[in-house]
Amino acid sequence: MLIEAGVVTLIVLHGLVHLMGPAKAFALAELPQLTAPVSRAMGVAWLVAAVAMGATALLFALSVRSWWIVGLAAVVLSQSVIVSSWGDAKSGTLVNVILLALVLYGFLSGGPFSFAAEYRRAVSSRLADAPSSQPLLTEADLEHLPEPVRRYIRLTGSVGRPQVHHIRATWRGRIRAGPDEPWMPFTAEQVNVVDEPARFFLMDARKSGLPVDVYHAFQDGAASMRVRLLSMIPVADARGPEMTRAETVTLLNDLALLAPAALARSSPDAAPAAEGTGGGAGTRPRLRWEAIDARSARAWYSSGPHEVSAVLEFDEAGELVDFVSDDRLAASPDGRSFESWRWSTPVSHYRSFGDLRLMSRGSALWHSPGGTYAYIEMELLELETNGVR
Repeated sequence: MLIEAGVVTLIVLHGLVHLMGPAKAFALAELPQLTAPVSRAMGVAWLVAAVAMGATALLFALSVRSWWIVGLAAVVLSQSVIVSSWGDAKSGTLVNVILLALVLYGFLSGGPFSFAAEYRRAVSSRLADAPSSQPLLTEADLEHLPEPVRRYIRLTGSVGRPQVHHIRATWRGRIRAGPDEPWMPFTAEQVNVVDEPARFFLMDARKSGLPVDVYHAFQDGAASMRVRLLSMIPVADARGPEMTRAETVTLLNDLALLAPAALARSSPDAAPAAEGTGGGAGTRPRLRWEAIDARSARAWYSSGPHEVSAVLEFDEAGELVDFVSDDRLAASPDGRSFESWRWSTPVSHYRSFGDLRLMSRGSALWHSPGGTYAYIEMELLELETNGVR
């Protein structure tokens, strides 16, 4: 936040300095700093540059991703008028060089080749033909489920509500690369399409004050995870069967936490998928259940050739409190190798999101040979189901 505030302050002050041009041109003030005369036409040009700088500062402060377009125009206008009064205003060039670097970063982080743009294109493509309505979830849909799962789905308020086609969630929290690494604050947005399945997760993190972009994509039967520092320096690029299997566990986790109605989309006689066989992209995922006891049940979820499982644990009130799986592989920092560690996501602080009552806080833990540690802590800020909050 301090960096963002500093950028806004720099742009605003630079814009205010440009007001000296019209003040000189229209004799509104005595300005000995400007020794050369300024014509009225150039005075107007100085004023336009000042307004462009103000607009840039406002758009940047509001986190409008296209701020860099206005920023580029502002820098060009500013430098043009500086050249016209070079003897008096040349020092402003240094500020424009800094602003041009910021504009370049704005282009990389929000322009057409950014993770943000890729995320928006992928989401728009997947939701372009989203159905306008979904059938309601009924008690009959729950009959084949283990009792603690039925109880949880009822508790969330999902019965009598439309079944889930897609969700959109926004988060804030902190993440770290290992138990001894510093925490990095982040904000994130994700969209899941349940039956495709597809998942897109865009994270904006900060490492030592520097921006880090993270983009997870599960689409067409394959998953990837890419990380860039300053929106341009590749840090990690994870993909391949191991990554897809790991993200298949994440798909199941998202259903359990964010779309509990989808947990009923299973069949009591669903057969397990054989590893390395089964449907590919476009095949509806399969979900089956195994009863354990009054407070836990095991879910088996398959997408394409990958079948994974997890144990869902519930408290006395019926709330889901943990999700434990041995099938989500841990990626190395560069995403090139994977290790098999137990993964769990304890959750708490249930509250209302529209008509649903869901967890709002949680963490993800790796149970590594060296000990258990949380690598991410998250708070759910907003949730849309089928486009409705």
